[in-house]
Amino acid sequence: MIVGLFFFIRASTKERSQEVKLLSEQPEELLLTQLQQYFDRRAYRPVAADEGTQQIVFEGLVRPSWFLTIFLTLLAACGLFCLAIVLSVLFPQIGVFFVGLVLAAPAAGIFYWRTAGRVEQVSLKVETVLDRENSSQNLITVTGHRDELEFLQESLKLTASK
Repeated sequence: MIVGLFFFIRASTKERSQEVKLLSEQPEELLLTQLQQYFDRRAYRPVAADEGTQQIVFEGLVRPSWFLTIFLTLLAACGLFCLAIVLSVLFPQIGVFFVGLVLAAPAAGIFYWRTAGRVEQVSLKVETVLDRENSSQNLITVTGHRDELEFLQESLKLTASK
């Protein structure tokens, strides 16, 4: 149980980048403007742009979540309390002292808070493609944090490419 808790807390800070391909029927200039505005609102700033390949790299600070910090601390407290109960049954002579293990629970929140806040990059490339009816669409290839990509797709009403 403690091993699973340890790996769950450690995985909370893991980078979750992925690449998605999204389609839009808007004109390329309007789409690029919307993407720029979207990332400005999300506190990302452009750090690199290549006009030839229509690729832009945005960078922004991902802040740790207060909710997740508190949740992980409480989860660690529950896990350590259960471990203390088991140890106090195994060693009844010093069982009272094992309850002190619960005092280590804030270490989980501190670990998460220090490692989850980091600079993330989102890379996107826009290219025009023809579909089966010979109408042009814009294919956006975006690489970034999976939650950010889902929010981008919902916000700009983009469809996933097959």
